[in-house]
Amino acid sequence: MEPIRVVWGAASAATAMSSYDAALAEAGVENYNLTRVSSVIPAGATVEIAETAPDLGPAGERLTVVQGRRTVAPGAAERACAGLGWSVEESGRGIFYEASGTDAETVRATVEEGLAAGRELRDWAFTDGDVQVVSAPADPEAYTTAVVLAAYGDSDPIL
Repeated sequence: MEPIRVVWGAASAATAMSSYDAALAEAGVENYNLTRVSSVIPAGATVEIAETAPDLGPAGERLTVVQGRRTVAPGAAERACAGLGWSVEESGRGIFYEASGTDAETVRATVEEGLAAGRELRDWAFTDGDVQVVSAPADPEAYTTAVVLAAYGDSDPIL
């Protein structure tokens, strides 16, 4: 089974969508059609911190992800912050929790609170986990986006 890779990026560009695309490029997943899932990690999986994704398959294919994302407008006073955390048990089974906002510490706290609530809902023996937060200052003349994603394995054909 391919690992679930945690990747991230932040970038600025002329439009909100182009800044998102540029942030995805920083994370190495700009050439895929992202399919978001609700954050459950299957048994047998491993979670790896990769920062930037390796080649996960041909351009245009579907890539399953859990994603935290925040975009701020040009000249905004706040930062673009996105976070993703995970808790797993020995079998690999676990949960992700994502959040976004304009303050990195608040995003981290929200992720940690969400993970705690998710662990409380399940009768699982969680043994490990981590949190990754990415933060970028607003660009005075461009939109800024921060993303953090968990990419599930390799891409799949969409057609």
